[in-house]
Amino acid sequence: MMEVLNTALKRLQGRPRLLFLIDAAGALATATFLILVLSKFETIFRVPPPMLGLLAGIASFFAMYSLGCFLFFPANWRPFLKVIAIANLMYCGITVAFVIRHFNTITLWSVLYFVGEMAIIAALARFELITAKPSS
Repeated sequence: MMEVLNTALKRLQGRPRLLFLIDAAGALATATFLILVLSKFETIFRVPPPMLGLLAGIASFFAMYSLGCFLFFPANWRPFLKVIAIANLMYCGITVAFVIRHFNTITLWSVLYFVGEMAIIAALARFELITAKPSS
């Protein structure tokens, strides 16, 4: 299983344009999930609407940035990939701050969702940073 994953990651590392598309799709999925699921099931998640709105707005902006990079793939793509990787890590930091700030309000389901989301985003960001390093 790990060998298959490593092979897939190596192939993806050689296709940075596709990495922008994956990032865009993930950010769009995050924004959609925050707006359509967490806000609609407020009694289950109890996430304050301003928190959902801000996180969904940030994710939407990231989706547009990454989609733009995918569509208009710059010749010097490494700095653009590094920017979205760092932005993704900052999003994780903002999410941690919100979870801590609203810990007494949100439910265990919310904490589990945000921890899972941050794990995926942090792993993607790490891979993006590795891919953005100049090959020597």
